[in-house]
Amino acid sequence: MYFELVPRRSPRKLMRYYCTYFDHKYLPRGLALYHSLRQHSGPFRLWVLCLSNECHEILAKLALPDLEMISLNEFEQGDAPLLEAKQNRSFIEYYFTCTPSLPLFIFKKFAEVDAVSYLDGDLFFFADPERVHAEIGDHSIAITPHRFPPAQRNRERYGIFNVGWLTFRRDEHALACLSWWRERCLEWCYDRWEPTRFADQKYLDEWPKLFKNVKALEHPGINLALWNVANHHLRAEREGVLVDGRPLIFFHFHSLQQLSTSVFNPQWSRNKIKPCAVLRRHIYRPYLRALWAAAEEAGLPTNGLVAVNTRFGAGAKAGEASILRRAVQRFHLVRGVLRGKYLRSPRPCHSAVKSPAAPPSPA
Repeated sequence: MYFELVPRRSPRKLMRYYCTYFDHKYLPRGLALYHSLRQHSGPFRLWVLCLSNECHEILAKLALPDLEMISLNEFEQGDAPLLEAKQNRSFIEYYFTCTPSLPLFIFKKFAEVDAVSYLDGDLFFFADPERVHAEIGDHSIAITPHRFPPAQRNRERYGIFNVGWLTFRRDEHALACLSWWRERCLEWCYDRWEPTRFADQKYLDEWPKLFKNVKALEHPGINLALWNVANHHLRAEREGVLVDGRPLIFFHFHSLQQLSTSVFNPQWSRNKIKPCAVLRRHIYRPYLRALWAAAEEAGLPTNGLVAVNTRFGAGAKAGEASILRRAVQRFHLVRGVLRGKYLRSPRPCHSAVKSPAAPPSPA
């Protein structure tokens, strides 16, 4: 049985504020995140820092409700320390550097925002995020542990906590935390490991020690990912996917690779897991279909839904050698799908994007 996202709106009127960033290459993921919020959340606003002009242009044409764009020029204007940091790191490292500056930018520009949650662009909601806010309660700062299983505990060297979901309240504790984090990222934010730092992420290890009113989120359905799914029991019910008997709220689709137009590598072996049917059919397949729909909505090529692994096809030259190469590549793709290493995602029918609403699941 295949579970699709379903539109469910609660009767509450409380507005929630979110922010994220991505460029045009990441746009299908960002749109999938946005639509999953639209289908599962109550009232919200999502600010998107557009990291490329192409991204801003596409989103402007779509004119999506509840989504507001921030151009990179607007974001950088007058921020000399950020522009200085931009000169001494790669694009991806600069993007990491921007993470703490984005919530601060929103607090500065929009006085009505009482709290803002940063979301990674590769998150996808399967249930109402209000359960996350309920767990946060009146805390000033919310962070999400990686929850590595014992066999992968060595990966904590890259950070005990994950940047996937972070919430900051407009109070002295959160603002002090954001300012401290921004200063650290401006000083050093590189895509390499050092004993006390890694990109923008390992700095989070210090927050519970340095700042007050910090909440580490505990719900098993929050930030479920390949790196922690081995800790939990998954079950598919009529109302959706349950994680240890509680609703899957959002999944973090980190490191997903597209090998061809319809074949994807979820990185099962890299994360040392044997995927169950629930993970394949009810978590990954809905997401792949959402990526297809998002690419079509934005008018983007469907062979670039996520990062492409160029081992499988790109750059082949004309002639017999390229024909042979493509045949070998197709053989490896088919074998990978048959062995369960890869996932095949058929092009979704437009009529299958949504299904009838299911009753909400208990918290």
